[in-house]
Amino acid sequence: MEITLNHTIVASRNNVESAKFYEKIFGFEFIKEWGHFAVVKVNSTLTLDFYTQENFSNNHYAFKVNDQQFDEILDRVKSDNISFGSGPRSSDDGKINHLYGGRGVYFKDPNEHLLEIITTDYLIE
Repeated sequence: MEITLNHTIVASRNNVESAKFYEKIFGFEFIKEWGHFAVVKVNSTLTLDFYTQENFSNNHYAFKVNDQQFDEILDRVKSDNISFGSGPRSSDDGKINHLYGGRGVYFKDPNEHLLEIITTDYLIE
């Protein structure tokens, strides 16, 4: 059996608002509130379980998408006036990168987690 990531807890200032942000921007399915968590289904094997807490470190989450999904997500980012950019240190330059023959863009969620969408895997050698 292939090992897959089943879920991860994502710290947030407001679990439900965060879950709804990911649902709106990415098109993920907000499943339900479950105990202290607001659960969002990313795909058939992975959920993001948002947990409200006061203090937390910001993380980076990268999502591989196809070209159509990239365009749709970027359109929603632009429609919501969310700053975006071509790199992790330039997440507000308004540019898209074209690394490894694909496209990539970075932007922050309401909790300052750095999000990335890419259409091509990075070449790690």
